[in-house]
Amino acid sequence: MSASAASSTTVDGGAPWRRADCEDFLVHEARLLDEAQFDAWLALFTPDAQYWVPSEPNQQTPHHTVSLIYDDRRLLETRVRRLASPRIYSQEPRSRTSRIVANVTLEESSPDYAIVRSKFMMIEFRRNEQRLFGGTCFHRLVRYDGALCIRLKRVDLVNCDAPLDGLVVPF
Repeated sequence: MSASAASSTTVDGGAPWRRADCEDFLVHEARLLDEAQFDAWLALFTPDAQYWVPSEPNQQTPHHTVSLIYDDRRLLETRVRRLASPRIYSQEPRSRTSRIVANVTLEESSPDYAIVRSKFMMIEFRRNEQRLFGGTCFHRLVRYDGALCIRLKRVDLVNCDAPLDGLVVPF
């Protein structure tokens, strides 16, 4: 979709989907995750949201092969409760993370939604070990109860088909 076509797409009676607004939203999401504000992060998702991390490059669907993560809203809530628990062994000590969001583009939009593509890098430090994750994110953003929300977040890791030990912290 061309920039001019994307800028003319509207939602909620005339408010356009703007790339800059979408980018601000993604940066806010990354900050919530880096600051371990997982309840606030969860609040960004719609009740029918999905969070998907494929296990194969170019995986077309989560239904024909196993995924690294494939959560609906209920499983996301469980993930957040586990992260909030003081007894989560896989997070003792807690991971410290730093995320970078870049190359944000508005890929598709309609009055009802916007598909936003971005590149990301996440550094995770825990137990004197640093891990680096990078890839491409696709967010399907919608307006829900007057706020910008995530209906689908797909995280395509560069090394999705490599052995990955203990993915606990969300991307």
